[in-house]
Amino acid sequence: MTRSIRAALPLAALLAAGCGGSGDGSGPSTGDARAEAPAAERVVASVVTDALDAPWALAFLPDGRMLVSERRGGLRIVAPSGATRAVRGAPAVADADQGGLLDVAISPEFARDATVFLAYAEPADGGARTAVARAVLDGDAIRDLRVIFRQRPALPGGEHFGSRLAFARDGTLFVTLGDRQRREGARDLRSHLGKVVRIRADGGVPPDNPFVGRADALPEIWSFGHRNPQGATIEPSSGALWTSEHGPRGGDEIDAPVPGGDFGWPEVGYGREYDDGSPIGPTSRAGVVEPLHVWTPVSVAPSGMTFATTDRVPGWRGDLFVGALAGRTLVRLDVEGGRVVGEQRLLTGLGERIRDVAESPDGTLHLVTDSGRLMRVEVR
Repeated sequence: MTRSIRAALPLAALLAAGCGGSGDGSGPSTGDARAEAPAAERVVASVVTDALDAPWALAFLPDGRMLVSERRGGLRIVAPSGATRAVRGAPAVADADQGGLLDVAISPEFARDATVFLAYAEPADGGARTAVARAVLDGDAIRDLRVIFRQRPALPGGEHFGSRLAFARDGTLFVTLGDRQRREGARDLRSHLGKVVRIRADGGVPPDNPFVGRADALPEIWSFGHRNPQGATIEPSSGALWTSEHGPRGGDEIDAPVPGGDFGWPEVGYGREYDDGSPIGPTSRAGVVEPLHVWTPVSVAPSGMTFATTDRVPGWRGDLFVGALAGRTLVRLDVEGGRVVGEQRLLTGLGERIRDVAESPDGTLHLVTDSGRLMRVEVR
């Protein structure tokens, strides 16, 4: 498979350019415009609470309360009213640079098992590594914490942990893992660097993983050639995993990792080197899976993301919403038939680094920002 660019243009610009629904894979196509979707100026965000400390992720409990991780190690429950309570029992974390307490996810069987999952930078001999733990949420505490996955190897430094969690329909758990700035590791199947892995909820390896049985590969690996994927969610209509990934200078991607898929890093991509601005490499190569969408030449630094699954806001059902850090915006990607066919940038006036986006049980989008805000997205 070859990689073909999905240009990062606002939806209106794509329409004005006359990009039709050719479906030939040579560039973005808009299909039929969804005129009923609200204009960007009608989309606003109201503060639920601004008392959080560097929040990194949020996950909704069935009753509408939110479980929020804070990068420096805190875990909080936030009520819809904005009232917050600290949750005791979070694991010790390597709080340095991009490391800390990162993603939080709710068990698909939460109503029965009250289990939550945490991804975090774990202190270890040699530095730190991404770890995933499961625990039982019991009132204002988590108990019975058990680590079910540890990235290998542990390394010094505090960058590129990845660490998003997404449960597949079959109950298996996807974990995104950054390259820890050891780019050569992204292509080494004997390490977890720069990979997406798939494990069972107890930490075991699903027998249908693509590299099971190979002596030269770790069996948890689902896909490889990733740089720093900080977003992950399941596409509702297909059940496929979608991820967001940071490029170096430009070349941020939306991908759909497939079993055994090679996503190119560091040999193929749209980004450029930090030191001299030279291209990372070619933008396509036989055998490398193409991205669904690319931001180039300017990075938006995509982070957490979610699909809208209801008609609460007309025109949004099935679309992907991506928080952007450097871009300081909420990106709406118009998705049709598994393809990104347009882009709209929302909440640009906030000036906030949007770290994560989640959909509440009633279909309302919520987001957290690096400044400590949890906000509800509304339409005037």
